[in-house]
Amino acid sequence: MSRATVELPVATRAFLTHPDTATLTTLRPDGTPHVTPVRFTFDAATGLVRVTTRAGARKARNVVAGGPTARVALCQADGFRWVTLEGRAAVTDDPARLAEAVRRYTVHYGAAPPAPLDLVVVEIAVDRVLSLNL
Repeated sequence: MSRATVELPVATRAFLTHPDTATLTTLRPDGTPHVTPVRFTFDAATGLVRVTTRAGARKARNVVAGGPTARVALCQADGFRWVTLEGRAAVTDDPARLAEAVRRYTVHYGAAPPAPLDLVVVEIAVDRVLSLNL
């Protein structure tokens, strides 16, 4: 997956360091949105969001079904302050990429994520950022 660095204001980067839950919106094969709460990490240096999940989870299956052009949106909100990160997504079970996702999650949330046998990571190459009151 190609990645472009996303320039974010300092306040937005700081907001994304909060260990909060966000919502991830993917598109089902019929085009309807699927919105689910997730924990995530954001790498400001590469503009990459990582969400660990099960390969069989609807969100992962939606991304796979969308192919290389699958677009998603992740939104973190705190009252009337919010940021939405949009971009192309891909699912991988590559051991090195999974390990990096787990490492970042553990640092961000203070505990390792659940570790089902079919653990994968949804990687989102952010290309659009929307925010309010940050």
